[in-house]
Amino acid sequence: MLIINSPACRVRSLQAHSVLDKTSSCKSQCRLDIILTEVRVLVPCAHINNMKLTIAIPALNEEDSIISIIERTLAAREYIIANSPVTELDIAVVSDGSTDQTVERASKFRDRIRLIVFPKNRGYGAAIKEAWRESDAELLGFLDADGTCEPRFFANLCSALAKENLDVVLGCRLNKDSKMPVVRLVGNTMFATLLSLLANSSVRDTASGMRVVRRPSLRHIFPLPDGLHFTPAMSARAMMSGVLSIGEVNMPYNERVGESKLHVMKDGIRFLRVIMEAAFLYRPSRPLALFGLFCATLAAAIMASPILYYIQNKSVQEWMIYRFLVANLLGTTAVLSGCTAYLAKQMTRVAIEQEVGAERSLVDSLFNGASSWIAPVCLVGFGSMLVAGSFFEWWKTGHTLEHWSRFIVMTFCFATTITILLTKGVDQVLSLLRERVHYWREIDMVGPSPGTLAQLANNVEAWAPIETGPEVKHP
Repeated sequence: MLIINSPACRVRSLQAHSVLDKTSSCKSQCRLDIILTEVRVLVPCAHINNMKLTIAIPALNEEDSIISIIERTLAAREYIIANSPVTELDIAVVSDGSTDQTVERASKFRDRIRLIVFPKNRGYGAAIKEAWRESDAELLGFLDADGTCEPRFFANLCSALAKENLDVVLGCRLNKDSKMPVVRLVGNTMFATLLSLLANSSVRDTASGMRVVRRPSLRHIFPLPDGLHFTPAMSARAMMSGVLSIGEVNMPYNERVGESKLHVMKDGIRFLRVIMEAAFLYRPSRPLALFGLFCATLAAAIMASPILYYIQNKSVQEWMIYRFLVANLLGTTAVLSGCTAYLAKQMTRVAIEQEVGAERSLVDSLFNGASSWIAPVCLVGFGSMLVAGSFFEWWKTGHTLEHWSRFIVMTFCFATTITILLTKGVDQVLSLLRERVHYWREIDMVGPSPGTLAQLANNVEAWAPIETGPEVKHP
């Protein structure tokens, strides 16, 4: 157990397994190094200066623009301090394995910036995190080295962060003054729309390369990936976490200098992956419920024709068995998705209740309380009614001629009932676990109360061995 205390924040329960076998020692050690790096970003070695801003500038083969962006950022230092709550500004340029003249040209400014050089490429996100790790600033920002963003705009971002009490603020490139290529404009809009559907808040530019973050907020955002998907991953986690607030400010965006490092397809898939990962971490019920709703809608569409035919003719045609079977499969899938969504939500409450909240919704009432038994009872009653006559016919004659459609509907009713009852059982287990975790979390945070200590003492005393005198040995 690694426990680190700091004036800014406290990180607990970071477990690192020290027993490494021969086949996995290198991989495990690498993972441990990554975890410790994340911790150092969260907890700087020096005391945090509340009004200091660090601007990280990751650069990979940016020899054409690196001098310009450094000069512009240095020139913007006095403007940022004069027009925002920032009182001190630190600039860190990180060469992410550059093989051109990026390091040599940035070295000319060593007396006014921090220059960090990676011998090999580690990734866009890794470069930013390294610059943040070596900083003692409260406000952590980053800026692309391609010359697309204006460094003076950090004054607007920091002012908005302080005025609106935000945890994360980003510069939005999707506005009338933007010169973003059409392909990236469409992609960013699609990702923003998807995130808005999955989260409780919305931003228009989830992959903005210019933003400011409060250091204490990182404990709710980390771990973050090392690649270019660092920015959408941060946006997704900030939007879905119940304890963080995120905002954006429109900013001008120019055409980049040099060749873009972004690959539309490869990085687009990575962006989608990290968004879905955040969704399943904080809001797993959203994607699962949407999938269940899609299956239910499709099942209803397939059964529309047989239902209308039955209403008009009091029977169904034989060829409709295919619709019944497919609709039965889709309907069962919808029920399973809905129940899984509910259980996934309860699991997140057990693990990260502080971030997702504990407010109960309408769906919770469907699985708790006396009213939660209405649906199972009705389904069992309706399903039994459909085949009751067939059962008695079979009991008397040894066979039945009931139509197959009734048995398909009956199996759906019974399968749904069984799924709901199993969900209620697992929900009860998760409720007990949540209560237990909450109990130990309170003890861990504030220490045991006198009553708890007395109770623990009584438990120990009750289970202590009773002294009965010297041991008697039998032959």
